[in-house]
Amino acid sequence: MERLQKVIAHAGVASRRKAEELILEGKVKVNGVVVKELGMKVTPRKDEIEVNGVPIDKEEPVYFLLYKPTGVISAVKDDRGRKVVTEFLEVEQRVFPVGRLDYDTSGALLLTNDGELTNILTHPKHKVDKMYIAKVKGYPTKEVIEKLRKGIMLEDGKTAPARVKIVSGDKKKGTSIIEITIHEGRNRQVRRMFDAVGHPVLKLKRERFSFLDVGNMRPGETRPLKPFEVKQLKEIAVT
Repeated sequence: MERLQKVIAHAGVASRRKAEELILEGKVKVNGVVVKELGMKVTPRKDEIEVNGVPIDKEEPVYFLLYKPTGVISAVKDDRGRKVVTEFLEVEQRVFPVGRLDYDTSGALLLTNDGELTNILTHPKHKVDKMYIAKVKGYPTKEVIEKLRKGIMLEDGKTAPARVKIVSGDKKKGTSIIEITIHEGRNRQVRRMFDAVGHPVLKLKRERFSFLDVGNMRPGETRPLKPFEVKQLKEIAVT
């Protein structure tokens, strides 16, 4: 038997934390009875579980890496009719993105129906690295790079230390290519960090999520994760 919120998370309906909220709000039924208290244990193959009146089916977990193009929303649906990341996959399972990439940012994005793993990988305490390649305006000095490494004060607080290095610079065009690795997931964080030091981002790509990189993939391409990659992700989740 497993805890009810864990079963809901594994079904890809919501993260475990969100599943707990749904239970407390009385939006979950087990065998036709509303459950409003946490801690209940169920047997997925025997008990009938409904969330918001919809039965859940315990799906086999699936994991995909997408090279997200720019101009795409990191969501399952968009009320403004814009293209979303799940449109690049044709699978029966209800997958969703792990974290998000901005509309105008491309690169590595993990999609899965494993709600529990998603919740863990996106939680700040696990400090999952995300490496970006940024084309910025201007040519940052050593002092600026050091500021980025130590953390930048933004309107929502100081950023955690980052790994930063200059890849190249074009003084004629007045641009630089910077590699930056962070483990936080604040909204538009990398762009805001460079804005704060006077070097606005002109183009941004997430090259790597943890150890997963887009490599030779093209924008819009997806690939299923290999078993050893899934294992590595789960090992990260328990450290």
